[in-house]
Amino acid sequence: MIRVASLFSQLLKHIPRGNFNALVNEHRAERGAKGFSCWTQFVAMVFCHLARADSLREICNGLACAQGKLNHLGVGRAPNKSTLSYANAHRPAAFFEALFWRTLECFRGQSALGARKGKFRFKNKLLSLDSTTISLCLTLFPWADFRRAKGGVKVHVLLDHDDYLPAFALITEARPHDRKAAAHFRLNPGSIVAMDKAYNDYGLFSSWTQQGVFFVTRLKDNADYTVVRERPVPQNRNILSDQEIVWNGKQAREKCPHTLRRVTVWDAPNEREIVLLTNHLEFGATTIAAIYKDRWQIELFFKALKQNLKVKSFVGTSENALRIQIWTALLALVLLKWLHHLSRVGWSLSNLVSLLRLNLFHYQDLTEWLHHPFGPPRQNTAGAGLVQLELDHGQATRHVY
Repeated sequence: MIRVASLFSQLLKHIPRGNFNALVNEHRAERGAKGFSCWTQFVAMVFCHLARADSLREICNGLACAQGKLNHLGVGRAPNKSTLSYANAHRPAAFFEALFWRTLECFRGQSALGARKGKFRFKNKLLSLDSTTISLCLTLFPWADFRRAKGGVKVHVLLDHDDYLPAFALITEARPHDRKAAAHFRLNPGSIVAMDKAYNDYGLFSSWTQQGVFFVTRLKDNADYTVVRERPVPQNRNILSDQEIVWNGKQAREKCPHTLRRVTVWDAPNEREIVLLTNHLEFGATTIAAIYKDRWQIELFFKALKQNLKVKSFVGTSENALRIQIWTALLALVLLKWLHHLSRVGWSLSNLVSLLRLNLFHYQDLTEWLHHPFGPPRQNTAGAGLVQLELDHGQATRHVY
């Protein structure tokens, strides 16, 4: 006898319910609710992501098919489509945003998300800044005006390289430029931010330098500068040059009067030069190059988010419903990253997600399933004294009516 709840139920037990209920009260998220709780809405949206449901109908019907297994989830019965649609349109998305940060904080406090893959000698906090654009149909999402016949939103993420999950995140319309979102992120002195050249802003560079925040980015091709010092280049490395520069333009020097550093790196696999710009004058050139190379982790983060969770198509058309779906996707990603860290199988995150989707309501110990996903569930020794009765087919009597 297997005396455990479903894998889905065991997964959701790691959402701190005390914090959940406190946030419900703080945001008054259940104001005017008539029996449909925030927890039921949350379970439905996480099911949407893990089961890859394409519509409200699939979410509600999928939960209704598991009606006898919902009690373990803390859900009395499957929601109706209209009820879930109304809740996504009107309940504050800020509640799910706060729930994401509170949950992520709990997992980080328990060191349950793994550690940085690449080791650096420095102890500075390493971060990556980038955004991903989610295209939308302008007819269905008229509030997300992007181009003449296209809508969209951007998810801006400041990725913490200690566990490769967001340190900060921001959802905006797609039209504003990326560098405008950079001013919203709070950075501690000593932090190192790796980003692409879309964030080139001389005023931002100056502000960060004054705050003691370091950056590593790509230098624009049309940048006008003067080399004030040639620094020694390490031997037998992929560093072509290491220079200290100042800007030539009057406005550029007014916005950023600081001496910066230009490092040229040879990218052998692609046979090209990469020109980096940083305000860190102490690290070696190879360390600067390695920092920028590690920026690729944020691209992998966006890839995992878009490939494994429902953030490219939406079950609601209002801005609030879209934000709820994105924040619950990030919450689901935290849970999946935790499972991926615990598993000993060594599979990819996408394989874990696909197999979990097929076994959401499978009754087996979650840890055992993570380590042995293709084996039969272990029998519970609590029922070892029970005897299974056998039916004697040889003595069965045939009755004719």
